[in-house]
Amino acid sequence: MTSFPRSPKTLKGGLVVMDPDGNAVQRTIAFQFNPDTASRTLAARGGQIDAGDRLEGLRLRGPPVETIKLDVEMDATDRLERPEQNKEVVESGLLPDLAELEMLISPLTSDMEAADRLASSGTIEIMPLPSPLVLLVLGANRTLPVRLTDFSIIEEAFDTRLNPIRAKLSLTLRVLSIDDLAFGSKGGALYLAFQQQRERFSRRKPPNLQAFGLKAAP
Repeated sequence: MTSFPRSPKTLKGGLVVMDPDGNAVQRTIAFQFNPDTASRTLAARGGQIDAGDRLEGLRLRGPPVETIKLDVEMDATDRLERPEQNKEVVESGLLPDLAELEMLISPLTSDMEAADRLASSGTIEIMPLPSPLVLLVLGANRTLPVRLTDFSIIEEAFDTRLNPIRAKLSLTLRVLSIDDLAFGSKGGALYLAFQQQRERFSRRKPPNLQAFGLKAAP
């Protein structure tokens, strides 16, 4: 069954990988199938209520700690039906697609080797290796700087070479707020833009006390 020809095209969600300074896009990772569900957890960063300071009960120390969990599916079946157009999938299955995500939490071997050489010569103290700026894109209203904290992979089917050809992934992403990124940075600016969008949405309707059966403010 074909869809109605004038039906709107559904946008793809996915990840945009930029250099650490956010000046150039290095690659894009589009979800083959958009997630059916997205689980979001927001933990408030309030004042220390237990400290006994009555002023702390209404204070916020910063943006909430937000975590997003997505379940993503991958399936190479359609591409395997056109082997002449998808030689990489024929040879390696979904391994290249999985590697794109795996490399988001793994430093480059060249960076590790360079850091080891410098550390061995006593030139530098070992520091965390640089990682790219990753943006989660879920439509035009939600483009967020994130860090992939962990993900699990269930490989469900394999080709004759034991390459996975169908897989389910569970991604856990920590939204990077202005507490994690510097003001003036690309990532910080994108988070502020998202927060401003959230503020505009929250102010879209005037207060209506009558809906609660109240004639005046409590």
